[in-house]
Parts: sequence; C-alpha cells; structure tokens
Amino acid sequence: MRFRPSDQRVRVPQGTTLLEAVRGAGLPVARACGGEGLCSRCGLRVLSGDVSAESADEARAKRANRVDPELRLACLARLEGDAVVTAAYW
Repeated sequence: MRFRPSDQRVRVPQGTTLLEAVRGAGLPVARACGGEGLCSRCGLRVLSGDVSAESADEARAKRANRVDPELRLACLARLEGDAVVTAAYW
C-alpha cells in the first residue's frame, strides 16, 4: 500500500483495513470512535487500487455524518490488493 503525497509504502495482508494500514505506516488518521464506523472522521481518498466495495454500514455512516461520497472510511474499507490513498491533512 502506498500513501500520497509522501510516497511512503507499507506491506499489509489482504483484508487489512485502511485504518490498520495507515496506523502501521505511522501516519496520522482522524478518528474518534475506535474504528467502528460511527464517527466517520477517518475518510480517505482512494487514488487507485483494489479496495473492498462500500458496505451498507459504511454508506449509512457517511450519509449520517455528511462525508464526501468519494471518500472511504478507513475503519471499514479493506484492502483487496495494492492501493494508493491520500488524506486532506497529509
């Protein structure tokens, strides 16, 4: 997995959440609920790659918290292969 704009990379197994990958890379990630999809503060933009399809829970949390539909919640989205992501605050 790769992070922009730093171009930092981290190897994580398939099925890892984006939140776990970001934390494993030592990058900051906004969150308040402990990774349960409740606060919706962990929105990341997937620039490319293989990430799980958005679940009904993720879509519901994004709507309830007025999250940009193009962002993915790092605590609920899982890697299915290599991916490149970014956050507005990196």
